[in-house]
Amino acid sequence: MGCRLYRPDRVRGAELFHARPDRLRRAPVSSASAPSTARRAVAPAEKSAPQKAMEKLGLKRDIDLALHLPLRWEDETRVVPIAAAHEGQVAQVEGVVDSAQVELRGRRQLVLRLRDGSGSLTLRFLHFYASQQKAWAVGTRLRVRGEVRLGFFGREMVHPACKAVDEGAPLPESLTPVYPTSASLPQAYLRKAIAAALQRAPLQELLPPGVLPAGLPTLREALQRLHQPPPGSAAEALEDRGHPAWQRLKAEELLAQQLSQWQARRERAALRAPPLQRAPDGLHDRLLAALPFVLTSAQGRVVEEIAADLARGQPMHRLLQGDVGSGKTVVAALAAAITIGAGWQCALMAPTELLAEQHFRKLVQWLEPLGVQTAWLTGSRKGRARRDGVARIADGQAQLVVGTHAVIQDDVQFARLGLAIVDEQHRFGVEQRLALRRKLGQGEAGRPEPHLLMMSATPIPRTLAMAYYADLQLSTIDELPPGRTPVVTKLFADDKRERVVQRVREEVARGRQVYWVCPLVEESEHVDLRNATETHQRLTEALPGHAVGLLHGRMAPAEKSAVMDDFAAGRMALLVATTVIEVGVDVPAASLMVIEHAERFGLSQLHQLRGRVGRGAVASVCVLLYATPLSAAGKERLRAMAETQDGFEIARRDLDIRGPGEFMGARQSGAPLLRFADPATDHALLAWAQQTAPRLLEHHPAAARAHVERWHGAGAEFLKA
Repeated sequence: MGCRLYRPDRVRGAELFHARPDRLRRAPVSSASAPSTARRAVAPAEKSAPQKAMEKLGLKRDIDLALHLPLRWEDETRVVPIAAAHEGQVAQVEGVVDSAQVELRGRRQLVLRLRDGSGSLTLRFLHFYASQQKAWAVGTRLRVRGEVRLGFFGREMVHPACKAVDEGAPLPESLTPVYPTSASLPQAYLRKAIAAALQRAPLQELLPPGVLPAGLPTLREALQRLHQPPPGSAAEALEDRGHPAWQRLKAEELLAQQLSQWQARRERAALRAPPLQRAPDGLHDRLLAALPFVLTSAQGRVVEEIAADLARGQPMHRLLQGDVGSGKTVVAALAAAITIGAGWQCALMAPTELLAEQHFRKLVQWLEPLGVQTAWLTGSRKGRARRDGVARIADGQAQLVVGTHAVIQDDVQFARLGLAIVDEQHRFGVEQRLALRRKLGQGEAGRPEPHLLMMSATPIPRTLAMAYYADLQLSTIDELPPGRTPVVTKLFADDKRERVVQRVREEVARGRQVYWVCPLVEESEHVDLRNATETHQRLTEALPGHAVGLLHGRMAPAEKSAVMDDFAAGRMALLVATTVIEVGVDVPAASLMVIEHAERFGLSQLHQLRGRVGRGAVASVCVLLYATPLSAAGKERLRAMAETQDGFEIARRDLDIRGPGEFMGARQSGAPLLRFADPATDHALLAWAQQTAPRLLEHHPAAARAHVERWHGAGAEFLKA
């Protein structure tokens, strides 16, 4: 009988296993320790849970299983003498149990003493079944694998993988793969499913000879090497992603992604869009003349890029990126003016009601005096107000529509939608982004497609733009408007909180305004962070005679709007808020930003929050309060914030710290970003894929389609979202 129990020293996030029926524990699982549920899974009634778990992991086709690669490998191909198992190493040993007892050391523990001809070792189990205690009785031969520690009574293993064996029992002939899995999908079940899928999966070479970089194995050889490493393979060599087997998979993956995006670009090039020309002295020129400021050269350049796209008869698909405060909203307003001036409607969609309202107010301020009819559409607008808005959109009276995802709901139909602008598009979920694409593409046969402009205040590093936005045109505002004051960033440990509060008092006494950002709304049992409601109460007591507001995501939209109105109007000295103020909030009188538990935020988010101050002529400060001790990543983030205000440099460092998946919002969006390749390090393969994709589509379209289908299947659509 084998088991693998909870090992606090060896927890790995994606590998889950039931160590006790009443508790869910995390632990690696090896083939030597397959839980009994895997053996029972042959019964038809019990197959559904693992099958459902595989579907949740996206393992629906044989090729999906074949491409589900190990996290790591365990070497169970050899047994070392107990005396040769050194402290700090993972080793597999075999011996006979010469003592077994249950001890009470704060909690019940099963303690075994294992001995071979070279020495002895203690095995300690903090959780165990009575059946295991019986099966591992004195005299039983066990084969165990785990990390050797120095315990109070000498060398020991805590919760090793173990199984009873006969003397001379054969060893595995290859390394044992450990796969990403879930609680209801045991490793043994998954290994068996993958081994069978490898035999069935169509792994023939799809690409013409000479397309792939030289020196790489075939796809079948690469997968065989990684799933079933031959005898003598070193786990360290396999885990090095420079191995030729990994290089083959990276090349295929990058090529599939680039092909998907080139296909999307070609499909769009075949569509028809309304050519939106700027009329001399038209709405665009009148808005430009009415603005109380002059565009920067960077703003002027991207306006011209967008105007050139709008004038074509093909749908624009452009990403506008710029640092915090670089002036993307006015560029969007000028694009809207071109559209409306040409007789078409424009829609602007933002991920939060607060951000959408900020856009709406600015656009109304600029465009309504020029005669533009606007509509405001969010989830909180109900009843007659919503019905009237939807009716005005449908009959074309509303020339500019601003709102949240409510803009793409089924009952909203545009009369003549010429341009859709999506702000912070990466913060929308995949389904919302796909709904927007479907909304833009729906209508009568032959009806023109609208143009699409996406905006982001998180600058995209060049390598990620190359990898993930091959189907987009990219415009960058790389210049801040004049008059923006640099923000000084200061770091304070949490024990210096009173000094920070005193600085807040001084700023408020000068008639300035302050943000205080907290990561939580209410106290949590699981995360020891200061919460917004408690902080609001304490700061109210610390600032008698001054209005202190509270703003968080659980408030009703009307409440949030009222709080922001008071703060923007100067009726409120200090605003305690969660990250709902991350983007879009513009209060020039705010000169101090305090961020609690700054070590818990990502770099881009810290940079966005810091951008809420320094928007006026007053010198501004951002204080990052952090708890000690700091992790290595936390130190890197705070050091970067103190050293630079350049959003593009911040983005580069954020990518280095977090990796492309988290940076691009993969966890929130569900988009199938790259699993094997890393654009930040695999430059040569990325450049090869970019050059190869259009040539393959041109000269071998059937091979290109088959390659994309193999790698993405139905998920290829998500790459376009």
